[in-house]
Amino acid sequence: MAVALIWTLLLMGLLAGLGGTKAQQTTLYPLVGRVFVHTLDHEAFLGLPEHNAVPTTVRITYHAHLQGHPDLPRWLRYTQRSPHHPGFLYGSATSEDRGRQVIEVTAYNRDSFDTTQQRLVLEIGDPEGPLLPYQAEFLVRSHDVEEVLPSTPASRFLSALGGLWEPGELQLLNITSALDRGGRVPLPIEGQREGVYIKVGSASPFSTCLKMVASPDSHARCAQGQPPLLSCYDTLAPHFRIDWCNVTLVDKSVPEPADEVPTPGDGILEHDPFFCPPTEAPDRDFLVDALVTLLVPLLVALLLTLLLAYVMCCRREGRLKRDLATSDIQMFHHCTIHGNTEELRQMAASREVPRPLSTLPMFNVRTGEQLPPRVDSAQVPLILDQH
Repeated sequence: MAVALIWTLLLMGLLAGLGGTKAQQTTLYPLVGRVFVHTLDHEAFLGLPEHNAVPTTVRITYHAHLQGHPDLPRWLRYTQRSPHHPGFLYGSATSEDRGRQVIEVTAYNRDSFDTTQQRLVLEIGDPEGPLLPYQAEFLVRSHDVEEVLPSTPASRFLSALGGLWEPGELQLLNITSALDRGGRVPLPIEGQREGVYIKVGSASPFSTCLKMVASPDSHARCAQGQPPLLSCYDTLAPHFRIDWCNVTLVDKSVPEPADEVPTPGDGILEHDPFFCPPTEAPDRDFLVDALVTLLVPLLVALLLTLLLAYVMCCRREGRLKRDLATSDIQMFHHCTIHGNTEELRQMAASREVPRPLSTLPMFNVRTGEQLPPRVDSAQVPLILDQH
């Protein structure tokens, strides 16, 4: 009773502690069509002061999901290189995701097994300012996705890209790992990266250099294994190694023509000289065809059955006819062999002859001696001394 009472008190105290802890809540404001990046720092979950750094030996992993759902929304992704590195929530919301979404994040301390919860309230709204109809997507081979998500590398990429684009404000629209786009995991060799797709938008038109890179002639050179057409200086090198054969330009300044709505017709085909369907179809009686299909196989099966019955039953010669057709000498030989066989069987059943010496127990092949029949053979050694 005492042990049960102690366990009950411990369980009640644990439940009370869990009920009293409240998850931290943070409100964020993602924009539709713009990249959203939120860093999951170890310091925020461990509750350390701002000037105190987290020890390098601390291992923390995160698990994020939409409130009331087991996974994240479709526009949001999570990545973390290792338990020693921070985690990232990133993505680009669409117009369908506009509104309020709550993301629950749980941090696991792999050393002390402590858990900390944080609640992210995402107020997704429309962006302000001019539209960005000119969009370009670049494949950066020299970086992984978590290396571009911090603000410093992203700003450096936009600054370097400004030398290839017309003067204007460039904004990040989306960042996607190459693995999410069908890329392969690189070999564990120094300098090999997974790759990341960076989508940039601007209100200014594309430059002549970018148009030449995305031209059909440039794609034809890439298909032949030759470098693409690049008429300007690559301002992104050497910090960012761009795959210029995978540059995509999208111009949304010209509205796309609306899809034609099909109009229902009257159901009558137009006149076609190559298609002349019959105007009238005469009535047909399929009774004869059905009878022929069913009766002919039945009649054939019946005839075969009668023929087999006649051969098996009506063509039997009989034993008397067989004996009359056999010669007397052959019948005599047969009866003699049969009688001798029966006689030998009777003699073998009633014979009383001594057993061969080789079948008797403990028979000595050299001397021919054998043990008396009254001796217990179980107490005699298997091998006798040879004199």
